[in-house]
Amino acid sequence: MGYHAGDYDVIVIGAGHAGCEAALASARMGCSTLLLTINLDMVAFMPCNPSIGGPAKGHVVREIDALGGEMGRNIDKTYIQMRMLNTGKGPAVHALRAQADKFSYQHKMKETIEATDNLTLRQGMAEELIVEDDVCKGVITKTGAEYYAKAVVLTTGTYLRGKVIMGELMYESGPNNQQPSVKLSESLRKLGLELVRFKTGTPPRVHKDTIDFDKTEIQPGDAEPKFFSYETKEGVPDQLPCWLTYTSEQTHDIINSNLHRAPMFSGAIEGTGPRYCPSIEDKIVRFADKPKHQIFLEPEGRNTSEYYVQGLSTSMPEDVQLNILRSIPGLERVEMMRTGYAIEYDAVVPTQLKPSLETKLVSGLFTAGQINGTSGYEEAAGQGIMAGINAARKVQEKEAVILDRSEGYIGVLIDDLVTKGTNEPYRLLTSRAEYRLLLRHDNADLRLTPIGHEIGLITDERYETFLNKKNLVEQEIERLKTTKVRPEPEVQQILESVGSVQLNNAVDVLSLLRRPEVEYRHVEQMSASPLELTDEMKEQVEIQVKYAGYIEKQLAQVDRLRKMEKKKIPDDIEYSDIHGIATEAKQKLAKIRPVSIGQASRISGVTPADISILLVYLEHYNRVTAARG
Repeated sequence: MGYHAGDYDVIVIGAGHAGCEAALASARMGCSTLLLTINLDMVAFMPCNPSIGGPAKGHVVREIDALGGEMGRNIDKTYIQMRMLNTGKGPAVHALRAQADKFSYQHKMKETIEATDNLTLRQGMAEELIVEDDVCKGVITKTGAEYYAKAVVLTTGTYLRGKVIMGELMYESGPNNQQPSVKLSESLRKLGLELVRFKTGTPPRVHKDTIDFDKTEIQPGDAEPKFFSYETKEGVPDQLPCWLTYTSEQTHDIINSNLHRAPMFSGAIEGTGPRYCPSIEDKIVRFADKPKHQIFLEPEGRNTSEYYVQGLSTSMPEDVQLNILRSIPGLERVEMMRTGYAIEYDAVVPTQLKPSLETKLVSGLFTAGQINGTSGYEEAAGQGIMAGINAARKVQEKEAVILDRSEGYIGVLIDDLVTKGTNEPYRLLTSRAEYRLLLRHDNADLRLTPIGHEIGLITDERYETFLNKKNLVEQEIERLKTTKVRPEPEVQQILESVGSVQLNNAVDVLSLLRRPEVEYRHVEQMSASPLELTDEMKEQVEIQVKYAGYIEKQLAQVDRLRKMEKKKIPDDIEYSDIHGIATEAKQKLAKIRPVSIGQASRISGVTPADISILLVYLEHYNRVTAARG
């Protein structure tokens, strides 16, 4: 028999990267929040790679921090290596990546959650949602505990009907041999939610003392690391290196001769895997012409001998995995500590969600993370903070916060999911963002901190610091416009040293900084600023000045987008009544039920001609409605 175990404003089910952000956001916004997880020892666990960030993903972590989330602060406390990637390219694709001490990362996040007001962390297996009249009222656990709430956020990761696959061996399991969640999956199906089967995988872990590092290339961290959180002032003193090696001809022979035992090719795996993170057997088959593939050896923490073999994700049988490992330079005598595996799980078809991440079918039920068909800790956390914010806003009877595609990678991610859906585990890439020059690593605070402050996740003190930075950057750009330098010997010498054209007469400093070869440090030598600017502020000045023309063009495009987003589509539109729209477009529009013309225009299968007809129909519809009103 069940029993009444408690009442909350918001319940978050699952304490992975999405669940932690959702619960912290909700609690910090003043809602009494319950965070329910199968195992308290697995809070913020990293079942796959022990790292945070990278292209597009690092941008998301900065955005989470700019909104007042935790992932950036937590990795800054617990990293063992920090590197800025793509520094040889433009600022739009600069991306920070950190190797985590995975155990320290978990413990620090759990400490933060346990110390947060309004937040209760509890162990329990959620098995059934309490839904009355299409409104989610709470959850029932395996032990019969009934928890009630005004909003529920599902962040179940890869646990829903999880199945681990290793060669011929298959068994029901969550990641890392945790219990899977079976009955909750059935509960979602009964509610009418459409589920799909996806797959992800992880490589084997090996013992550090059995690696011959002399046969590999060292990959150190940055000498002066940057950080994910705008609040971090000091880094970790001693960084640990990663190591690079490659697969060999022998590796490829072993895999090719054992393909009949590979679940991917034998039909044992029914779930769709991630295209951008394929297994090693998939890579060998798909890129048969490539003689070798990169393999990174990454420490899992300071106090463990386990190394993660990045690039060797596999579901091959255990004996084949060991042979593969020992065919790689540096790993000839390696000992495997954990076997790699594939895991299949149920995911919700994300086109069933509103842009707020609330399900269209059940009011008050939100989903975030891998349950929505994404891959990656960062994508999960980005959805988690937005679902937590919007669950809290629903309880507080306030309007949902929806980031558009020009405000953040989080906006791109969620819009892609709810508008286009995904037929494979979705990974965020910089190429998915049409406004990526606006969505840079360096300016996440300028884009999102005002929103974080307005909703109560950014403190007044932090907001004042942010406003001071913003003002100083604006003042310095204004100073550069109005300050002139003359063709004096020291100025000419600096220009000559960087291969820049020398001056014939006085010129404003801003014009000099616009030259590609001239950096802020050069103009600083010519005309030192009286303002107290940090390195971060100087970087911001340089980027805003150098890319001003491109940024203005993208902002003009954003204005056009905003006009489309402002044209709202009423909930009760019957698309079947609209003459002239193609049948496919009618079906897609009726299924996704876009909230605006902007969202409608991004649905695959909906053409510009369909949008023109829809606009005409809306004008008529609004006139008729106004006349009736």
